[in-house]
Amino acid sequence: MTNYEFEILYLLAKNPGRIFSKEQIYTQVWKEPYYGAEDNVMGIIRRIRKKIEPDSAKPRYILNVWGMGYKFNGELMK
Repeated sequence: MTNYEFEILYLLAKNPGRIFSKEQIYTQVWKEPYYGAEDNVMGIIRRIRKKIEPDSAKPRYILNVWGMGYKFNGELMK
């Protein structure tokens, strides 16, 4: 796992159920202003899913929240 992959996964997993926008993820992980770099975030989320999800086409851990961003499935933590 690359450093960016780990940092995004760690951010989401330590805040289960909390929704992060692409902008929030980018600014917290890259520690610089977000300038429409959503492709970076989306590409890395896709790579993380390929590595941790049983079926990356049907994610169970990192979920999309349409129109808002991504969250770690807090239901799995119970």
